[in-house]
Amino acid sequence: MKIKRFFTERLKNPYDGLQFTGRTSRLVNPDGTVVFEADNVVVPENWSQVATDIMAQKYFRKAGIPEEMEPVAEPDIPEWLQRHAPKVRETSDAPQEESPIGETDSRQVFHRLAGTWTYWGYRYNSFETETDARAFYDEMIFMLSRQMAAPNSPQWFNTGLHWAYGIDGPSQGHYYVDPTTGKLTRSNSAYEHPQPHACF
Repeated sequence: MKIKRFFTERLKNPYDGLQFTGRTSRLVNPDGTVVFEADNVVVPENWSQVATDIMAQKYFRKAGIPEEMEPVAEPDIPEWLQRHAPKVRETSDAPQEESPIGETDSRQVFHRLAGTWTYWGYRYNSFETETDARAFYDEMIFMLSRQMAAPNSPQWFNTGLHWAYGIDGPSQGHYYVDPTTGKLTRSNSAYEHPQPHACF
């Protein structure tokens, strides 16, 4: 694919001109008991409180993400598009445990979505050039952050957790079509090949 830029410019930050701010998100029962509360949820300044609450209460990865990550080099994948994994501590061969702190900034979510879509497209030759891949990433970041485009809920929940943070888990019975062989394949990972295209 050739990707034409409509909203962004090459070598410019797709967030340029967009202000981010910290907000509080609370979910309260009718009796006043607090079900959920998060301080300093970072979202675009022009987002409504409803949009903020949905991001904070539903779509942020709250189970924890690694505090430190490192890129995973792969043949022919540009450095800016490499997936990440928990950084191995120098004193141990074991990767660090997930931090009890999960995502708190909407830009983390935009990045893991747009980054994963771009990575998949680039890895399986959907883009004509790296420049097209970068244009796609920037355009998606622009549109997601400005609420001009949005995927369905399973994408917000699951897409990119493996690419952005190296999060993985045992297979949950998902299948995917292997882009290399074209064959239906049972996934051995819950997050590397998630099933984010439909609700069940």
